[in-house]
Amino acid sequence: MKENNKINKRTFLDAQWRKLVMINYVVDPEILKPYVPYDTRLDLWEGTCYVSLIGFMFVDTKMLGMKIPFHINFEEINLRFYVRHGDENDYKRGVVFIKEIVPQPALTFVANTLYKEHYETLPTKHSWEEEGDDLIVEYSWKKDEWNTIKVVSDKTSVAIAPNSEEEFITEHFWGYTKISDSVTSEYEVAHPRWQIYPIKRYEVNVDFAKVYGTDFGFLQDAKPVSVYLAEGSKIIVKQGSKIRREK
Repeated sequence: MKENNKINKRTFLDAQWRKLVMINYVVDPEILKPYVPYDTRLDLWEGTCYVSLIGFMFVDTKMLGMKIPFHINFEEINLRFYVRHGDENDYKRGVVFIKEIVPQPALTFVANTLYKEHYETLPTKHSWEEEGDDLIVEYSWKKDEWNTIKVVSDKTSVAIAPNSEEEFITEHFWGYTKISDSVTSEYEVAHPRWQIYPIKRYEVNVDFAKVYGTDFGFLQDAKPVSVYLAEGSKIIVKQGSKIRREK
């Protein structure tokens, strides 16, 4: 049996997520099993298990309606996978983060201390450029050496097709965190349907084992099954609740 403690779901954070580079890999589900939170299960796309490396910008960020100096516009790079919570006929689709990298230590302290997330503070940088018909988006973070993901895309975005892989990757509207073997944190992320830019080419220069641990070192030599650039939008993160196993 389980218990889901209901609280008033007021807005905890509102911001824009912009220019999301989304690099998607196939992963053996056995690798992810230790990371799956209580009362969730892996969410597969046409029988395939995915992890995604994602870089993007937080823009115009407010926490509890307030802008915090030096915490308004910043990069985030995360590695995540996909889960469901609920039964086969009534479930929520969510993400679980292996690690979220940001440049501000205050964000890491609050997220890890209060919410048991997996943030790490590292130097980050980004660039958005237009050259002719190309849009070039790059995110970098430094752990001993600089790691970089980069895409070159068309400058005109297109709609995401219904029931597509792009829809699967971009439309998981819940976050789940493994607090313990019997407690999971759940929170909602709301945003409209995104547009994506057709990708022309991409680069991944990442030391996966050093940044994300030896369980994910295999990604060093893996080829992504897909790469997207999503424009993003305004987003709202609701205050969360706990899913607990009844004693």
